[in-house]
Amino acid sequence: MLEINDIFTRQRKYIFYLLSVYVLGWGFTSYKSVYLGLILGTSLSLFNLWLLARRTRGFGDAVLEGRRVRSLGSLSRMASAALAVMIALRYPDTFHFISVVLGLMTSYIVIMIDFLVRSIYLRR
Repeated sequence: MLEINDIFTRQRKYIFYLLSVYVLGWGFTSYKSVYLGLILGTSLSLFNLWLLARRTRGFGDAVLEGRRVRSLGSLSRMASAALAVMIALRYPDTFHFISVVLGLMTSYIVIMIDFLVRSIYLRR
């Protein structure tokens, strides 16, 4: 499962870069609620990515050992997304709702872009 660890490390690094850009945007622009929404959504998206990587490692280990695996943790990832939405709805003047939703999708966008870049890079 070394490859999963490498993929997760690379994607985590990309998300941290995005988070640093969002913090700079929050600090230097007048769109504070938009950037706070992006920060909240992307932070929970990173947490969801970590959960997915951890469950995938466990799934791979279980397959190698011949054990059964319940699931890859979809319910816990959906619960964290619901938490982000509830926070954004509770504090609409602090967190921009659409930005929170876009931030929640960040890890999946990073996964797709990373896959495309890696497949093009490895093809050469």
